[in-house]
Amino acid sequence: MEILRVFNNNVVLSRDSNGREVILTGRGLGFQAKPGQAIDPTKVLRTFVPEDGRDPDNLGAMVAAIPPEHVLLAEQALEAGRAEMPIPSSTVLSIALADHLSFAIKRMRQGLMFDYPLRAEVTHLYPEELRAARRILEFVNSRLEAPLVDDEAVAIALHLVNAGFATGDLSYTYQMTGVFAQLFEVLEQAYSRPFDRNTVNAARFITHLRYFFVRANSGRQLDERGGKLRDAIRESYPEAHSTALKLQAVLELRLGEPLTEDEVTYLTLHVARMVDEDRT
Repeated sequence: MEILRVFNNNVVLSRDSNGREVILTGRGLGFQAKPGQAIDPTKVLRTFVPEDGRDPDNLGAMVAAIPPEHVLLAEQALEAGRAEMPIPSSTVLSIALADHLSFAIKRMRQGLMFDYPLRAEVTHLYPEELRAARRILEFVNSRLEAPLVDDEAVAIALHLVNAGFATGDLSYTYQMTGVFAQLFEVLEQAYSRPFDRNTVNAARFITHLRYFFVRANSGRQLDERGGKLRDAIRESYPEAHSTALKLQAVLELRLGEPLTEDEVTYLTLHVARMVDEDRT
């Protein structure tokens, strides 16, 4: 392999045997190096492969801005988190978490506190990710002289949620989480009572919504054109369907695009299941 670009003394851009541009890290890998020079493979410590069309230059610059020890800390912490849930092996997730931890450590040293307004939503909507995030934070704090505050688990959980989407943009996950919270508010207003987010059917509803966001973002909403089944479900659950229409209005307003009839039908089913489960 040869150097395509030098980011700093320890980070360079190269091309692997498959022709992919990759970010390589290693002590002194870019020291006094120039594009076109051969890379000493014994100096390569880590290889990051840009995913989902990410710009290798932007990703390389991001890696170069993070202290190497924080990159290692993030990778080790993610491994610890996998004891709680399957966490994908993702370059973007590793770097995003390393960047977050690095900034959080810097803030802690400067005595700056940051409030996470989505604490309640994350607790209710993403319990599995939050458990894994707490394990990750526990590992991180075991390696730090000054531990990070417990609320950092909220931000880490959102990074884990974000790893399931192709956008790689955490603001998308923030938007999704806010919409979820709003949908539950609509449900509770419609039925004049709270809904337990920890039930099986509530978890299924949240999972469905998460995949709906993926489908909507990629322009692939459900559209099976099952007219008879759709009509039967609406006739069987008229109250749930009326509520689903309210959820549809929120989703269309927040996403800026119409929902297909099939998406509304599935919303109806999930609402009906949650209502029946909550009544038993």
